[in-house]
Amino acid sequence: MRLTQLLDYLSPGQGGRIVAIHVAEDLRRRLVALGLKPGNHIEVVRRGFFKGPLQVRIGTTDIIIRRCDARHIEIAV
Repeated sequence: MRLTQLLDYLSPGQGGRIVAIHVAEDLRRRLVALGLKPGNHIEVVRRGFFKGPLQVRIGTTDIIIRRCDARHIEIAV
């Protein structure tokens, strides 16, 4: 059994495989277009201060994602 965690709770340097994205369909399509697909490896690079956005890395691409959206992305660590 694999341990899952929400992307919002990972610290810089931590990462894992995306298991599921629990958002509305329009936001899901946008995130998938950015590379956030189930099965892809994702790593947290930096966390913004005062509940700011997260900088995440998927492959060689860095993406800034709102923390409220990161709460809906399930990661297998």
